[in-house]
Amino acid sequence: MPLRARNQLVVDNLHIVGAATASVASRLTQVSRDDLTSAGAYALVRAADRFDEAMGIPFGAYARGRVNWALMDELRAMDWAPREVRSRAKAVTRARDALAARLGRTPTVAEIAQSMGIEPSAVREGLADADRLVTSLDVPDAREIPWTGYLPDELVLASERDEFLHRAVDALPEKKRDVIRAIYFDERTVKDIAEELGVTHAAVSQQRAEAVRMLRDALDRHYADEPASPASRASRSSAAVLDAYFERLSASGRRSGHAAAQPLSV
Repeated sequence: MPLRARNQLVVDNLHIVGAATASVASRLTQVSRDDLTSAGAYALVRAADRFDEAMGIPFGAYARGRVNWALMDELRAMDWAPREVRSRAKAVTRARDALAARLGRTPTVAEIAQSMGIEPSAVREGLADADRLVTSLDVPDAREIPWTGYLPDELVLASERDEFLHRAVDALPEKKRDVIRAIYFDERTVKDIAEELGVTHAAVSQQRAEAVRMLRDALDRHYADEPASPASRASRSSAAVLDAYFERLSASGRRSGHAAAQPLSV
């Protein structure tokens, strides 16, 4: 797609980012709306880059899925909800849903409390937490939700992207890799990680942020139609650090039998 047409497609569909961001921000007042907007806009641009009318779906539907996926990632990275809050909300909603299935109706707070052996006030707190949470972040198949309605070949590409992303995480420098695994795979909070490592919350957040930028650069270089220029990279690491990272990633691809879409270099 010509650059001018791509840019116009982005401009014409900026409302998708605005609507998705407003929906999340209205429920989660403690998150940064600017950060959400930035993540959504980046996803919209990448969607325009990859969109092909031959997929047989409107661009709006295609972009909306990618924007929602990006916002979920950004919320997860913000670590806005402590693990105990998520756990409480999930426990209460599971009990509520189990009772609803058995009773054939929505159970009362008292009934949920009795089934769980807790006070009604704790149930009300858990339900309030659930209302604030974006529940799709906390289910095992969360990353599949935004892709509903995509064509089969698009789902295959999504699966391949996830496989590449796991290899990209494994290739990160040790500290960054450990932080990403702890936050995204083990569902640990930044606070917990900082206390374990004996460093500040800000130090862990900085490691996470730079690791995410490196992962974005790896994805961009792997899937881009044309080689990316050094000036366009998101990472703030030195060229030497990025060279070493991309070489480890390329080597892991060769070992697993996956050829890179293009050489990974800065």
